Amino acid sequence: MNLDVRDIGGAPVIIGAGVAGLMTALYLAPEPVVLISSAPLGTEACSELAQGGLAASLGCDDGSDLHLADTLAVGDGLCDEAIARRVVEAAPKAVEHLERFGVTFDRAPDGAIRLGLEAAHSRRRIVHADGDATGRELIRALTAGVRRTASITLLENMQARRLIVDDGEIAGVLAVGCTGTVGLPTSRVVLATGGIGGLFRDTTNPLGSIGHGLALAASAGVELADLEFVQFHPTALDDPRRPMPLVSEAVRGEGAVLVDERGERFLADTPGGELAPRDVVARAIWHQLAAGHRVFLDARKSLGPRFGKRFPAIAQLCLEAGIDPCVQPIPVRPAAHYHMGGVGVDAAGRSSLKGLWACGEVACTGLHGANRLASNSLTEAVATAGFVAESVASASPGWRRRILSTFLPPRPDPSCIRPIVSKALGIVRDGETLREAATALLPIAAANQAASDPAVVALMIAIAALRREESRGAHYRSDFPGRNADTRSLRLTLGKAVEAAVALGWRAPIGST
Repeated sequence: MNLDVRDIGGAPVIIGAGVAGLMTALYLAPEPVVLISSAPLGTEACSELAQGGLAASLGCDDGSDLHLADTLAVGDGLCDEAIARRVVEAAPKAVEHLERFGVTFDRAPDGAIRLGLEAAHSRRRIVHADGDATGRELIRALTAGVRRTASITLLENMQARRLIVDDGEIAGVLAVGCTGTVGLPTSRVVLATGGIGGLFRDTTNPLGSIGHGLALAASAGVELADLEFVQFHPTALDDPRRPMPLVSEAVRGEGAVLVDERGERFLADTPGGELAPRDVVARAIWHQLAAGHRVFLDARKSLGPRFGKRFPAIAQLCLEAGIDPCVQPIPVRPAAHYHMGGVGVDAAGRSSLKGLWACGEVACTGLHGANRLASNSLTEAVATAGFVAESVASASPGWRRRILSTFLPPRPDPSCIRPIVSKALGIVRDGETLREAATALLPIAAANQAASDPAVVALMIAIAALRREESRGAHYRSDFPGRNADTRSLRLTLGKAVEAAVALGWRAPIGST
């Protein structure tokens, strides 16, 4: 392997250029940093697709205690209350920071920031930008800010393939770009690589969101936490496009209802109705679909001709699918949307490996617990980017180690494991299918092939789901439908996951349907 070792002066390396990565880089300025983006900056980030907004207690009838209570209730007993409190208290300042970086939020006629309502929030506290295009506006403004900042070195169209570990701490990053393999010696690395939705056939995430950061961390021996908790957004537009267009929860916040093909509202007797926690709504829709029904989101009475003005991007997506949401119900189904699990980190974003931090969806901070409260994800990304930047800046750069040639895996391709993941790790799970998945994934994870890194991530999620013999939040086991009294977070290393999979024994691979 020809290795181009670049002298970056020991600068921290940020892997990922969504909101979390961009904000971390901007918070670190004017300290020199290197920002790695696998695509041209401003494209292919999960953040860009976010239609919802940021949850922040800005209303006169709201406060951080109320925001915290809603977060803990939805997290179903697994939130880290101290972390959750710190994040929700930082949320209003996070909105101010974004405005200073050039983000334009929607405002009411009196000039106050307009606040929306989403599921399981007790107050209107969702801050939006450009209606239903909040993520796009954040990425636009932050990308411009990064390009203006001289202290940030951008490496675009480059993918990190391995973390280099020496004597139990980070020593550098191996990345691949159009000119070949690049070694970046550093003792400080921040993972901000996003989620895992691309491991599923039905997803709202970019298809490249396949747990890349989790694979990097797992291969370096880092502890991952709460991997079994995958949130499925209840209302993805049910058409052939992948990723699936998202029909924001804010549409239900404006009064749209879920109905079957007969027009019957099947959530009428559910506490919270259409604005119940996402896991409740997603499972209700799953049961309708499993029974052979179709499901639609009907906004004709609540919004009608106002739909296009209130939700222009969603209206356009619907029109592209041949649906006019002003006069027709929108066909929807659940899709993999957000991962509450991730790299286990402390309050400063530090992982179990010295010199490695994680921020955004790739991290498990303890904020979300077993189920994410709507619009807390962008809030977490912006708030914790500040915590991480402060910690990285205070850490000694250390001495720079020389990166030697090392194993470089092939470019990841999850296509052959998507059927396994979709069958075993969906909305409703069971032990037998999880065991079959783990034994099918193990040899793929152990091989040196394109599917190996995605298989590592999927294997660890399957083992975590097997270990949690209960139903809690977004994790539902049909063979263990009740809750346990034990509310501990589960942490797992790749080594432990492999041991558990080997102990299951070899069986015939899971079917592809």
